[in-house]
Amino acid sequence: MKYASSIIFCVLFNLLFVNIFCTEESSEKNSETESCGFVLLPRDSKLSAKEQQCSSDIDGEKDCGSNSADKYLEENQNLENKGDNQWANTVLIKGGKFKMGTDKPVFVADGEGPARQVMIDDFYLEAYEVSNKNFEEFVESTGHITEAEKFGDSFVLDSLLSEEVKKTISQAVAAAPWWLPVKGADWRHPEGTDSNIEERMDHPVIHVSWNDAVAYCKWKGMRLPTEAEWEYACKSGLQDRLFPWGNKQMPQNKHYMNIWQGTFPTNNTEEDGYISTAPVTAFPSTHFGLKNIVGNVWEWTEDWWNTQHSAEDQHNPKGPKSGKDKVKKGGSYMCHKSYCYRFRCAARSQNTPDTSAGNVGFRCAASKV
Repeated sequence: MKYASSIIFCVLFNLLFVNIFCTEESSEKNSETESCGFVLLPRDSKLSAKEQQCSSDIDGEKDCGSNSADKYLEENQNLENKGDNQWANTVLIKGGKFKMGTDKPVFVADGEGPARQVMIDDFYLEAYEVSNKNFEEFVESTGHITEAEKFGDSFVLDSLLSEEVKKTISQAVAAAPWWLPVKGADWRHPEGTDSNIEERMDHPVIHVSWNDAVAYCKWKGMRLPTEAEWEYACKSGLQDRLFPWGNKQMPQNKHYMNIWQGTFPTNNTEEDGYISTAPVTAFPSTHFGLKNIVGNVWEWTEDWWNTQHSAEDQHNPKGPKSGKDKVKKGGSYMCHKSYCYRFRCAARSQNTPDTSAGNVGFRCAASKV
């Protein structure tokens, strides 16, 4: 897909991120990988007694002043219905060559760089994240039991819990004490046993592991997208841009994604309208017809995690053949620029295939045949 818009080059985000729970990162040296909340948190993370947490702010954003984002949004030109209910609301992503990763990494240890040329074939991707309604249909059809249900708990942000649930919790994740292992938290009960999804059927399903996501996609005759496919779709045909619409986090001072406003983790001002997940249909569509490809919930991808990438040209890369963690992309409603600036298309994170939490979901893909 070609665009007539000019590309303005500029220096991107020479920022120092400081947080009591996050590693200092720079684009000039490798930094030690540490937990930044749930970003690097496996199911078997070390728990400790709950303690006071704090965070720090940074300067305002720098951006390259790209053309208006509106011309890239709300076109939905790729949306199609393949005539099968299971394939409804899929998007045909026309293949092409793009620059995957970045030479201006924010989190070097995450393997955001180097930038490399990647060719992607045509593929299908769901326009929306899988919703609670979608997942309920799958469970009713198959009897699937999620890993959160099997383990009996899942991670939830403390500020979303009722006081009654908080009274039952005596432990927290040592590296991220706002993440609490809540008994009975699962996709039907996002904040524990005294919560439900009756008013959130159009929100993304959460508390689903990578294994749960794979099972759902197989049921639909689909699969998870590779990391390369996901990033290609996220970048929407733009080169050297941070977000699907360009470099400005809030073009025309408008919200284009569901992330944290205020000071993380103590105060979410909800300026985008949401304190937790948003409906899968919320916010503007990208030029490729996708909703919430960044923000809202992290999205699982097919690839095993790896931080060492070849700079050579590649064709449909699929990551390592094996590993310990799976790649997830897009960030979530818990991400803030001063804390977890991973709602950029090139950003990435990982977790074990059996881990679940209240800010992780997915969408399915399929190869074009």
